[in-house]
Amino acid sequence: MIIQQIDTFPLFYRLKEPYGDANGYKYYRSCYLFRIRTQSGMEGWGECIDWLPTLEKGFRERIIPFLVGKKITDRAHLVATIQKWHKRIAAGVSMALTEILAKVAGLSVCDLWGGKRRNVVPVYASFQSYSNHDDWIKSSITKVETAAKAGYKQMKVKVGGKSFREDANHISLLEKSVGEQVQIALDANQSYDLFTALKWNALFEKSPCSLWFEEPLPVQNNSDYSLLRSRCLLPIAGGENIQKPIQFISNIQAGAFDIIQPDPMHLGGIDSFRDILQLARYQKVRVSPHTFDGILSRLYAVFAQSCLPAWSKMKGEEIESVEWDVMENPFNKLLPVEPKQGTVTVPVGIGIGVEFDEKELEAYRWDGSSYS
Repeated sequence: MIIQQIDTFPLFYRLKEPYGDANGYKYYRSCYLFRIRTQSGMEGWGECIDWLPTLEKGFRERIIPFLVGKKITDRAHLVATIQKWHKRIAAGVSMALTEILAKVAGLSVCDLWGGKRRNVVPVYASFQSYSNHDDWIKSSITKVETAAKAGYKQMKVKVGGKSFREDANHISLLEKSVGEQVQIALDANQSYDLFTALKWNALFEKSPCSLWFEEPLPVQNNSDYSLLRSRCLLPIAGGENIQKPIQFISNIQAGAFDIIQPDPMHLGGIDSFRDILQLARYQKVRVSPHTFDGILSRLYAVFAQSCLPAWSKMKGEEIESVEWDVMENPFNKLLPVEPKQGTVTVPVGIGIGVEFDEKELEAYRWDGSSYS
């Protein structure tokens, strides 16, 4: 089981119209997929996100020369070494080697991890609410209404990029539009101080369908988060950009979050990601994975949630939802995994159970030109 070849697929797509959050607008979507193949012909796919020129150079000059000739059974050592160079690449490599090991064993990824507890996992529709025209509120509400008609019961929208008054007006109009049929989470992308974050309580008090308040403060401010959590009328969520498990331990010990949101691409490996999910269970904290940027990492989050015990015995086998990007993004179609009525059926079969559309991969291959 020796690694023989690594094929890379840097992908780029320029958006028809920019959209964004409190951090600014996105004008394009990019993704870096790669396939690891062994001498025996077994294949596994990995995914990471970063500046494409950096990833391409890193793979050509360091990752491929390092991995070719190595044994896939040395997965933990290989991933730990790559973590020192680039955590997101290490996460992708861990996905690819996990899939190969599952195929060698004749198992699905879920079976390799001990088996599914559920065949269906809930997902929430994740929006980038802002657009660069005056009627952005109308545009946002139209998108949310479309998702509601598609059966999504939970959604996440953005705040923090406009004035408090304008954002509050947006949320009030949105809730009137969808009524109580949909639960709405608010994501501020660390935009507020404690005083401004608490101003949202006036709206939360009247809202029948608020879900959680995500990263209203800078995520390193555990003491402020603990105080906010004690006063806010919504559960507090966060942690998508945390890269080390010890930081989640610190957040949990400080009582910073009701819901933690690890991202499978940010923690340096799929094993670390699953460790955080289990840590949340030990600490009686809910966990809803952040997976906005990649279809493969999103699928691994679905696998992990399908294997995870329920967070409360009062909820039976109910599991927390996984983030699902519903914005313009053609890379979402690269794998035949699509939500129906706000849930995803876990693929069955060896490995990840589905295949990439390689024609589509080639159609979106980055041409090497500069972009911004």
